[in-house]
Amino acid sequence: MGYLEKLVDLIGVLRSENGCPWDREQTHATLRPNMLEEAYEAVDAINDGDMKHLKEELGDVLLQVILHSQIAKEEGAFDIEDVAKGLHDKIIHRHPHVFGDVKVNTPEEALLSWDKIKKEEKSHRKSAMDGVSKAQSALMSAQKISKKAVKCGFEWPDEDSLYDCIKSEFKEFKEAADAKDKEHMEEEMGDILFAVVNLARWNKIDAEQALIKANHKFMTRFRKMEELAVKPLENYSFEEFDNLWKNAKLALTKQNTNC
Repeated sequence: MGYLEKLVDLIGVLRSENGCPWDREQTHATLRPNMLEEAYEAVDAINDGDMKHLKEELGDVLLQVILHSQIAKEEGAFDIEDVAKGLHDKIIHRHPHVFGDVKVNTPEEALLSWDKIKKEEKSHRKSAMDGVSKAQSALMSAQKISKKAVKCGFEWPDEDSLYDCIKSEFKEFKEAADAKDKEHMEEEMGDILFAVVNLARWNKIDAEQALIKANHKFMTRFRKMEELAVKPLENYSFEEFDNLWKNAKLALTKQNTNC
């Protein structure tokens, strides 16, 4: 028996009458935040290039899959074998260029083939906007929505028109801000963010990953500012903050160069 089978049996024991009280009381709903958290932690490990950490986090993601499958088994819905079979069959069906007689020559052609088959499988969907996850981040949703629209031909004619759109959204936000119209400001801020996501997509940049990296860079530089500060940060003027920020950036650049 391999460790995957042992793990499935182990979770069954934890959920049994003589198992763990915490594991026994879990449901699909109570485990929902865990699934998101473990997936994001696995992505963090990928971004850090930390293979040891990635192995651990993939194990945590797998634990969530097995837990949900065990709960479903107890409810008579499906079990882990059904999950594996469904995935196995879907992969074969969506790769006719590997397991069938369809010919593709590039990754782009393979993706087009995948999308065509997926559309046939999801024929019950009436709108191109159907299938966008409600649980993912708003940034990821915006990216998915944008890609779906483009597949229908709804696209800017060129990149300059995208820049014009973004400038226009900033202008409309400023007008709403000048009018102190909070509700309109929120709407226009959303339009700005959505337009910027489209600019990222146009340039084949993952907006979610770009923002994750920007967040990490800001936190790293802010921590370096805290290290370099000679007085409490709340006592710094804007000009002093600006100089401290530049010094932190320079110090980190030298640090990375010496590594």
